[in-house]
Amino acid sequence: STALIAFTVFLFTGPWGMVVLYKETRAVLAFDFFLSLVFFVQHSGMIRNSFRAWLNRFAPEYYHGAIFSIASGICLYCVLFFWQVSEQTIMTASDPLRLAMRALFLIALGGIVWSNLALRSFDSFGLRAIRCHLRGKRQPVAAFAERGPYRWVRHPQYFCILVMIWCYPDLTADRLLFNILWTAWIAIGTLLEERDLTVTF
Repeated sequence: STALIAFTVFLFTGPWGMVVLYKETRAVLAFDFFLSLVFFVQHSGMIRNSFRAWLNRFAPEYYHGAIFSIASGICLYCVLFFWQVSEQTIMTASDPLRLAMRALFLIALGGIVWSNLALRSFDSFGLRAIRCHLRGKRQPVAAFAERGPYRWVRHPQYFCILVMIWCYPDLTADRLLFNILWTAWIAIGTLLEERDLTVTF
């Protein structure tokens, strides 16, 4: 959960520049591309049903969600801490537009909270399965949600994250790379996720 909070802060404040490894723009962008790719492969790979079937050989199914969350948190923290900042500024929003973008970011953040509440049984950290196992209970079957924003938007959480990504008012070279890469990954992720959800539901 702390990684998701930190990621939200990262999207709002911009890169932290905690660890400076490169100064030259090409090196900065190449390293940032590699960081993003590591997270994409980990996150999209581990969430696939095929990977979960392989993981069954080493860990019971009720641990899968927690293992995925821990691995995703570690990879996401690596992105946040080691992200390299480019000194090349492409565009900076003026004060009225900046204020509007900040407000839209907060509205989108509220949309993510609303989406999570609408799912009700959504367990993003994989703890419910472990609790059910320890109590000797069967984990409840996931239900298809058609409540809240899901009545109008196919992927409200992804949509809101995209709004948050593009609402940062200072567009540097590394931030533009981040926006493009993560937008493309989310778009591809929706296709992969829908394929798995079709099987589930």
